[in-house]
Amino acid sequence: MASSSVVLEKSLDFAARIVKLSQYLSKEKHETIISKQIIRSGTSIGANANEAIYGISKSDFIAKLQISLKETAETEYWIRLLMKTDYLTEQEGQSLLKDCLEIKRILISTLKTAKAQKSAT
Repeated sequence: MASSSVVLEKSLDFAARIVKLSQYLSKEKHETIISKQIIRSGTSIGANANEAIYGISKSDFIAKLQISLKETAETEYWIRLLMKTDYLTEQEGQSLLKDCLEIKRILISTLKTAKAQKSAT
Protein backbone atom coordinates (compact mmCIF):
# COMPACT_ATOMS: atom_id res chain seq x y z
CA MET A 1 0.00 0.00 0.00
CA ALA A 2 1.58 3.25 -1.19
CA SER A 3 0.14 5.38 1.60
CA SER A 4 1.76 3.01 4.10
CA SER A 5 5.25 3.87 2.91
CA VAL A 6 4.36 7.57 2.93
CA VAL A 7 3.08 7.42 6.50
CA LEU A 8 6.18 5.47 7.58
CA GLU A 9 8.52 8.05 6.05
CA LYS A 10 6.60 11.05 7.36
CA SER A 11 6.14 9.58 10.84
CA LEU A 12 9.86 8.77 11.09
CA ASP A 13 10.77 12.34 10.10
CA PHE A 14 8.18 13.64 12.57
CA ALA A 15 9.55 11.41 15.35
CA ALA A 16 13.02 12.84 14.74
CA ARG A 17 11.59 16.35 15.12
CA ILE A 18 9.84 15.30 18.33
CA VAL A 19 13.09 13.89 19.77
CA LYS A 20 14.82 17.20 19.00
CA LEU A 21 11.87 19.09 20.53
CA SER A 22 12.13 17.01 23.68
CA GLN A 23 15.85 17.74 23.94
CA TYR A 24 15.17 21.45 23.44
CA LEU A 25 12.42 21.50 26.07
CA SER A 26 14.60 19.71 28.60
CA LYS A 27 17.82 21.64 28.02
CA GLU A 28 16.62 25.13 27.09
CA LYS A 29 13.27 25.43 28.83
CA HIS A 30 13.90 23.04 31.75
CA GLU A 31 10.55 21.40 31.07
CA THR A 32 10.45 17.63 31.55
CA ILE A 33 6.85 16.55 32.19
CA ILE A 34 5.28 17.50 28.86
CA SER A 35 8.54 16.65 27.14
CA LYS A 36 8.25 13.04 28.31
CA GLN A 37 4.61 12.87 27.25
CA ILE A 38 5.17 14.23 23.76
CA ILE A 39 8.21 12.04 23.09
CA ARG A 40 6.18 8.98 24.03
CA SER A 41 3.19 9.82 21.84
CA GLY A 42 5.12 11.47 19.00
CA THR A 43 7.48 8.55 18.48
CA SER A 44 4.73 5.96 18.96
CA ILE A 45 2.93 7.12 15.81
CA GLY A 46 5.56 5.68 13.47
CA ALA A 47 6.34 2.68 15.67
CA ASN A 48 2.72 1.51 15.51
CA ALA A 49 2.41 2.31 11.79
CA ASN A 50 5.53 0.23 11.20
CA GLU A 51 4.05 -2.63 13.23
CA ALA A 52 0.85 -2.37 11.18
CA ILE A 53 2.75 -3.09 7.97
CA TYR A 54 3.83 -6.42 9.42
CA GLY A 55 0.47 -7.24 10.96
CA ILE A 56 -0.72 -10.82 10.71
CA SER A 57 -4.14 -9.88 9.38
CA LYS A 58 -6.14 -6.98 7.99
CA SER A 59 -7.71 -6.60 11.45
CA ASP A 60 -4.26 -6.38 13.04
CA PHE A 61 -3.21 -3.80 10.43
CA ILE A 62 -6.31 -1.70 11.20
CA ALA A 63 -5.85 -2.00 14.97
CA LYS A 64 -2.23 -0.81 14.85
CA LEU A 65 -3.11 2.11 12.58
CA GLN A 66 -5.92 3.06 14.99
CA ILE A 67 -3.31 3.23 17.76
CA SER A 68 -1.14 5.43 15.51
CA LEU A 69 -4.11 7.71 14.95
CA LYS A 70 -4.80 7.95 18.70
CA GLU A 71 -1.14 8.79 19.34
CA THR A 72 -1.31 11.46 16.63
CA ALA A 73 -4.30 13.06 18.37
CA GLU A 74 -2.44 12.99 21.70
CA THR A 75 0.66 14.53 20.14
CA GLU A 76 -1.48 17.26 18.58
CA TYR A 77 -2.83 18.04 22.06
CA TRP A 78 0.68 18.33 23.56
CA ILE A 79 1.83 20.63 20.75
CA ARG A 80 -1.19 22.88 21.29
CA LEU A 81 -0.52 22.91 25.05
CA LEU A 82 3.14 23.82 24.50
CA MET A 83 1.99 26.73 22.35
CA LYS A 84 -0.59 27.90 24.90
CA THR A 85 1.99 27.83 27.68
CA ASP A 86 4.59 29.66 25.58
CA TYR A 87 7.08 26.80 25.53
CA LEU A 88 6.76 26.99 21.74
CA THR A 89 6.32 30.07 19.61
CA GLU A 90 3.35 30.24 17.27
CA GLN A 91 5.66 29.59 14.32
CA GLU A 92 7.36 26.57 15.95
CA GLY A 93 4.05 25.12 17.04
CA GLN A 94 2.34 25.63 13.69
CA SER A 95 5.20 23.91 11.88
CA LEU A 96 4.90 20.86 14.12
CA LEU A 97 1.10 20.92 13.93
CA LYS A 98 1.21 21.02 10.14
CA ASP A 99 3.28 17.82 10.06
CA CYS A 100 1.16 16.17 12.74
CA LEU A 101 -2.10 16.96 10.95
CA GLU A 102 -0.72 15.73 7.64
CA ILE A 103 0.12 12.38 9.22
CA LYS A 104 -3.34 12.34 10.80
CA ARG A 105 -5.00 12.85 7.39
CA ILE A 106 -2.93 10.06 5.82
CA LEU A 107 -3.78 7.68 8.66
CA ILE A 108 -7.50 8.47 8.41
CA SER A 109 -7.45 7.91 4.65
CA THR A 110 -5.49 4.66 4.96
CA LEU A 111 -7.83 3.41 7.68
CA LYS A 112 -10.92 4.19 5.58
CA THR A 113 -9.47 2.25 2.64
CA ALA A 114 -8.41 -0.69 4.81
CA LYS A 115 -11.80 -0.89 6.52
CA ALA A 116 -13.60 -0.73 3.16
CA GLN A 117 -11.38 -3.53 1.80
CA LYS A 118 -11.99 -5.58 4.92
CA SER A 119 -15.78 -5.24 4.61
CA ALA A 120 -15.63 -6.16 0.92
CA THR A 121 -14.12 -9.55 1.71
